[in-house]
Amino acid sequence: MLRQRLNEVVSDPRFERAIVILIVINAITLGLETSPPVMERVGPLLLAIDRAILFLFVLEIAARWVADFRGFWRDPWRIFDFAVVAVALVPATGAFSVLRAFRVLRILRLVSNIKAIRRVVTGLLQAIPGMGSIVLLLGLIFYIFAVISTKLFAAAFPDWFGSLGESAYTLFQIMTLESWSMG
Repeated sequence: MLRQRLNEVVSDPRFERAIVILIVINAITLGLETSPPVMERVGPLLLAIDRAILFLFVLEIAARWVADFRGFWRDPWRIFDFAVVAVALVPATGAFSVLRAFRVLRILRLVSNIKAIRRVVTGLLQAIPGMGSIVLLLGLIFYIFAVISTKLFAAAFPDWFGSLGESAYTLFQIMTLESWSMG
């Protein structure tokens, strides 16, 4: 009875929207925490909001566990949610204090809670093998043009095209428009 009721609650679109709103509020508070003047004025309030939202995230995960424990561990997005919330629970002292910086990863929970973003991420992950081939092809083209530019311009511009490495670096600067005219 409790499992069924919890399953209805955590599956309700209103519940999902509430979680998304909490994630957005949490993202805003985490951003505000990076500003020393804001922390001087409302630091304790921001930390209280952060703790309250973390508590609600823990309750959400507990509710999802009770509703469907096996299903929770079969869903990679729920495992991701669990890991992100677990990192936020690590104490901010000692060797683990660095992990507290990863609280900002809670914002990525939007990916698991908004289906449209989840589809985009899934599509990108499926495209990675093809993107590897594209990177290889672009690398070959880049190498060819580095060789050509070294042959053509090494004598006239040895600082920029004197060797294959310098040519590749100069071409990269030109391609990215990053101070290419300065060397």
